[in-house]
Amino acid sequence: MFDLTFTVDAQDTTTPLTLPIDQMVIAGWTGRDAVARDKHIAELEAMGIARPASTPIYYRASARRLIMEDSIECCGGESSGEVEFVLIGWQGRIFVGCGSDHTDRKVEAYNVTVSKQMCDKPIASTLWELEDVIGHWDKMVLRSYATINGERVLYQEGTLDAMLPVHDLIARGFEAGKLPDGCAMFGGTFAAKGGIRPADRFDFELEDPVLKRTIKHGYEVVTLPVLG
Repeated sequence: MFDLTFTVDAQDTTTPLTLPIDQMVIAGWTGRDAVARDKHIAELEAMGIARPASTPIYYRASARRLIMEDSIECCGGESSGEVEFVLIGWQGRIFVGCGSDHTDRKVEAYNVTVSKQMCDKPIASTLWELEDVIGHWDKMVLRSYATINGERVLYQEGTLDAMLPVHDLIARGFEAGKLPDGCAMFGGTFAAKGGIRPADRFDFELEDPVLKRTIKHGYEVVTLPVLG
């Protein structure tokens, strides 16, 4: 277990909150459209990536991989980020944040679970209370930008109505349908515009168009050499 200190944004006030984190879960295949999901699974199978054991599926990774830094180090140049909302449980409350499930794509081709452990998972330092946004959850927007060879491009964008409802996602993954205290769960992502590819920098955000606020973070990707 380790502590991360966030700022809880309640619109009219902000409050620091230190949360002990002892679990990290990365939910995959969380889309509501089953036809589109199964089509994409077939496409990945054609590329040699195994079909998931279930949909959705809940991968476990080391909680220590969750960071707030503005850079990460990755072995080789075959990793990339993907924007996701993040849910954190604590004392009966659920907080909403935004993070990047940065993944080693070369490793992903032979073992998805291992690939989730290969890279740090940057998260923004701002959180919202789930109860403040659940009434307009489907309208919220996930968005990311990739900087590749000096050019910043829109990499992902979509509204949360494309994903499983948040309480459904929790109920399928945890006993009694409750997100455990100290558990940070990544909730799924959108396809990359132009295809998955590495970047020198990755910026991501969760926009609330109803309450007119945005959670943002970004990080540089430092590539370490692979010598054999």
